[in-house]
Amino acid sequence: MITRRETLFGAVIGAAAVAALPAFPATVTKADIRGLPREKIKLVSPPFVHPHDQVAKGGPKIVEFTITIEEKPMVIDADGTQLNAMTYNGSIPGPLMVVHQDDYVELTLINPDTNSLAHNIDFHAATGALGGGALTLINPGEQVTLRFKATRTGTFVYHCAPGGPMIPWHVVSGMNGAIMVLPRNGLRNDKGGPVKYDKIFYIGESDFYIPRDEKGNFKSYESAGDGYDDIVKVMRGLIPTHVVFNGKVGSLTGDNAMKAKVGETVLIVHSQANRDTRPHLIGGHGDFVWEQGKFANPPAKDLETWFIRGGSAGSALYTFLQPGVYAYVNHNLIEAVELGATAHFMVEGEWNDDLMTQVEAPKPIATN
Repeated sequence: MITRRETLFGAVIGAAAVAALPAFPATVTKADIRGLPREKIKLVSPPFVHPHDQVAKGGPKIVEFTITIEEKPMVIDADGTQLNAMTYNGSIPGPLMVVHQDDYVELTLINPDTNSLAHNIDFHAATGALGGGALTLINPGEQVTLRFKATRTGTFVYHCAPGGPMIPWHVVSGMNGAIMVLPRNGLRNDKGGPVKYDKIFYIGESDFYIPRDEKGNFKSYESAGDGYDDIVKVMRGLIPTHVVFNGKVGSLTGDNAMKAKVGETVLIVHSQANRDTRPHLIGGHGDFVWEQGKFANPPAKDLETWFIRGGSAGSALYTFLQPGVYAYVNHNLIEAVELGATAHFMVEGEWNDDLMTQVEAPKPIATN
């Protein structure tokens, strides 16, 4: 069990490390920063994404976000299995943030005194100080504000990284999300032409490691710290008990299926903060896929399945051509079917027989 005292002691060590960081000259003055326009964004829970411009209007600005850390139990399957989750803004994954290249991301991170652990945030999109992790480590009852310049375009993971063995534990307990840095002139296809999307959805894939009791039943704990020793033993086996989209089995199926219409172009942002994964849209394709997530590189075309490296986020653009239910899966089909990594798109519209038709309905095998 990890006590509050041990957690706070670890935060003190982290603070000492921050104090030892060398000072570097700023590329802009404080006056330059103060003169930039500001935009305050209200974040929304995945798979949805806050309103944003696909093409930047005007010059760089400071984009303000606020994230509150929440430690809470979450049920992750139909059997009632409980995860002592650590979350950004109460959701797994944390919300997707969207800015444009050369904007400044200004994040206020809040760790309420109702939590028991120290937390921080490491942006893979940021430069220096462990992605901001060295400057944002806060104890319960504290908050901190970090600003960094979004110099590189693409989709990037962010996650909690409080140090040592705490890092994987916090990440696989739900503390991860993504940020998308769009080119100022918007997305481009493989030939450099502009592409736009009608809708955007964010899918965060998680691997969970829930301990079992002597009878094989999943265990539950009063708090996150209480289960630490047992969870680490499962984690070290590298075999997850659950692989899910957006925090639980079935989170994006049924009534929660993502909705679109025939003819609509959808951008799917997919992150996995810990393990490799292989997204696949059954019945569809990736018209344009930024498999590595970086918009400075031309997208691949017409992919059937794409690869997202652990610790990264990628994106795929697809225009739906037929109505119906499309299953979006991790194409390790064992993980999709047995462990939970399946989502659905529900698409409305008219069926196109030219693309597919049943020529003859099932009937008994002909004998002559």
